[in-house]
Amino acid sequence: MSDKKYYKGFDSKLRCRDYQYETGKEYEESTAVLCNKGFHACECPLDTFAYYPPNDSRYCEVELGEVSDKRDTDTKRVGKKIKIGAEIGIPGIIKAHVEWVKDQVDWENAKETNTGYRSAAEVFGKDSVAIVTGCDSRVKGALGSAIVAVERAEWNGSTYPLIAIKAAIVDGDIIKPDTWYKVINGEFVAEDENE
Repeated sequence: MSDKKYYKGFDSKLRCRDYQYETGKEYEESTAVLCNKGFHACECPLDTFAYYPPNDSRYCEVELGEVSDKRDTDTKRVGKKIKIGAEIGIPGIIKAHVEWVKDQVDWENAKETNTGYRSAAEVFGKDSVAIVTGCDSRVKGALGSAIVAVERAEWNGSTYPLIAIKAAIVDGDIIKPDTWYKVINGEFVAEDENE
């Protein structure tokens, strides 16, 4: 089994797709095909809510073994083996999610990446948010994410005064995925359009 933590949702009887589970038990299948066959769990704790909403579901920390490299639009993974850990409930999922988010941040470079002069921020997952607040900064995101950026005036001796702030969903039509944007004259402009 992997040392990596995964999270799994179940119905009120600790079943998933009519398969009955028990905490502390291990299960194995001969094949693992994402969204089809094998044992599924999420790396991002809150992704479990997409499969088992919090109204009457149960949640456990699990271990996956022989995990496929295949990925979909979220952090769901599939493995041939699973070990059901402790039931953690909604409070445990929320706490685990906070820790998971903290683990995704490059704390050493976080300030320079998002707030400094000519900084940049980029997100790769749906429902993620990339934010830049520095002068002449740029931002980009994956389809379904959000981007936030500011426009600042020239240095006035003590700061770069804020002119505008702009936020948008990367919808694929107005705001394109995987494209760098800056805020110019109060509007998002693709970087290749302003060079």
